[in-house]
Amino acid sequence: MRKILTVTAMAAVALMALSGCSSRAPETAGDGSAAVGFPADSVIGVALPSKTSENWVLAGGLFEDGLKEAGFKGDVQYAGASTTVKDQQDQMSAMVTNGAKVIIVGAQDGGQLGTQVKDAHDAGAIVIAYDRLILNTDDVDYYVAYDNFKVGELQGQALLDGLAAKKPEGPYNIELFSGNSADANAPVFFNGAMSVLQPKIDDGTLVVASGQTDIKQTATADWKPENAQSRMDSLLTSTYGSQEVDGVLSPNDTLARAIITSVKAAGKSIPVVTGQDSEVESVKSIMAGEQYSTINKDTRVLVKQAIDMVKMLQTGGTPVTNDDTYDNGNKIVPAFLLPPVIVTKDNAAEAYANDPKLSPLTK
Repeated sequence: MRKILTVTAMAAVALMALSGCSSRAPETAGDGSAAVGFPADSVIGVALPSKTSENWVLAGGLFEDGLKEAGFKGDVQYAGASTTVKDQQDQMSAMVTNGAKVIIVGAQDGGQLGTQVKDAHDAGAIVIAYDRLILNTDDVDYYVAYDNFKVGELQGQALLDGLAAKKPEGPYNIELFSGNSADANAPVFFNGAMSVLQPKIDDGTLVVASGQTDIKQTATADWKPENAQSRMDSLLTSTYGSQEVDGVLSPNDTLARAIITSVKAAGKSIPVVTGQDSEVESVKSIMAGEQYSTINKDTRVLVKQAIDMVKMLQTGGTPVTNDDTYDNGNKIVPAFLLPPVIVTKDNAAEAYANDPKLSPLTK
């Protein structure tokens, strides 16, 4: 679906963004008029999904503080715990009614917000997809995220590295987990990982003992840890009676811990388990030698990048983008991608050196 930028190139453009430079010509606002900016104390809507991970909770607080500091009136909302997207749809409609000039959306379900983003555009608002792409609409202006295909590649490589460290030669029994099927990021993570793992499955180095390799089989409904734990329980019962599972591809930290809980309960050795998000409990687990890896996608940096986009739009400028390959089904959405970092016990201290919450955990 998209090509991968090098970390070096992405970091260079990131520095441009932080300095407020732009090499792109001004685009149009949602109503088709020239981008002319808006008052500095305007309402900025932030629609976030359910609080399925601690990073979403962190993002909400950062948006509230950052938008206030920048002089905007922030309207930060979370979708409820429901498996439907109605809460977020209603919240976005209310933001349009309240005159939001920009709506930043971490989509609960990126395929079911077309009406709301069109209404936002019709009202003259600009829509920024945050972390998760909004699908099948012309009415999304920008996308800001970490490079999610690269996240998957790093997870796949971490699984291979962890397995090689665990025992020198295969074959290795592994199982595959992916995220919520309604999340546009889930297949990107999975496809990135499989670009690394599939050749090793094909040559017999890796054996998916359950045979469940299709993303529909590996999906975890609503990103809920209890769903991952239940599936792992079933896999251990059906497939791993007298044998061990050597590794598990987990798309995030919450699910990784649930998978490890399942394996422990079954009385089996903890496999190599990947993750993502640098959640506190998973960093502790990594340092204790249980979870093998996570991905550092500093939410502070991502929220700042989104707010910097808003600041540029407020002055009538055009935000910097560094990727033009994200196709949402209707259009190529101009994107700014940040580089993710793989973290294991070996490099955790370095990776979190500037993070006051996580660095003490690596001592």
